[in-house]
Amino acid sequence: MPRNRTRHPALRLPAGRTLAWTALIVALVVTVFPFYWMLRTALTPAHQLLTDNTGLWPRHPTLINFRRVIGLTTLAQNQAAGGSGAQLDFLLYLRNSLIYCTLIATAQTFFCAMAGYALARLRFRGRDLLFSVFVLSLMVPPIFTLLPNFALMKDLGWLGSFAGMVAPTFLMTPFAVFFLRQFFLSIPREIEEAATIDGAGKWTQFWRVIVPMSRGPLFTIGLITAVWAWKDYLWPLLVGPDPGTRVLTAGLGIFLQQSPNTAPDWTGLMAGSVLTVAPVALLLIFFGKRLVESMSFTGIK
Repeated sequence: MPRNRTRHPALRLPAGRTLAWTALIVALVVTVFPFYWMLRTALTPAHQLLTDNTGLWPRHPTLINFRRVIGLTTLAQNQAAGGSGAQLDFLLYLRNSLIYCTLIATAQTFFCAMAGYALARLRFRGRDLLFSVFVLSLMVPPIFTLLPNFALMKDLGWLGSFAGMVAPTFLMTPFAVFFLRQFFLSIPREIEEAATIDGAGKWTQFWRVIVPMSRGPLFTIGLITAVWAWKDYLWPLLVGPDPGTRVLTAGLGIFLQQSPNTAPDWTGLMAGSVLTVAPVALLLIFFGKRLVESMSFTGIK
């Protein structure tokens, strides 16, 4: 007598969940594939770029494009490899990008934490109106403040300096203040009341009690700010055009303009782009889970 074979219930997936996973996988492939193709182009010899463009992997992968972007080759070696001969002072621009991101992320996290705590806990006249102004400023496109900020930096004599590059976002941004305020509101007031009974003032409560409890969200807003500053292009290009302050994103634009040929140096440009994206990608890979968990604490979905 034949046995009745039944599938295990755990192996059955509802149609809705299957559709959701399929859509998620398709979206992931569509998102990641341009970065993969950028890496493939960077590993392709320049003289084979037009002939070796059908496979998912180059037939003769090479690191020469990375070496010439970093500056480990001579002009003759660049041209022999099929490159345009354009130069990119990668290490200098990398240093400038690190300085730019570190200054903005550190200062903005510090000042936004104090502003968010003040809007969440302190009572003063006009607090709700001030917070409404912060929320409304989220809807103002950054391009609207570009020219006024540029004119201000010019009047201050800060063009071509790190001070002028970081000044507009050094203190705070509306999103960071809103993000941290939402988290501070979720902290029970009883913790601060207990600190008040022990004789701690508001400043002591903030530094000794609130900040240690908020290391996750503070790290998250610092990471978000650093990623935003790392990929910023237009403002550093306008205010820091000198090589001493030029960041990587602006340096890649200069590298593209230096190509003497009619066709851009795509392999060198893609190699530089891979090296530029790599630090941010590693940060998000290692700390992405912590970022999502911290955003859930703030009530942001």
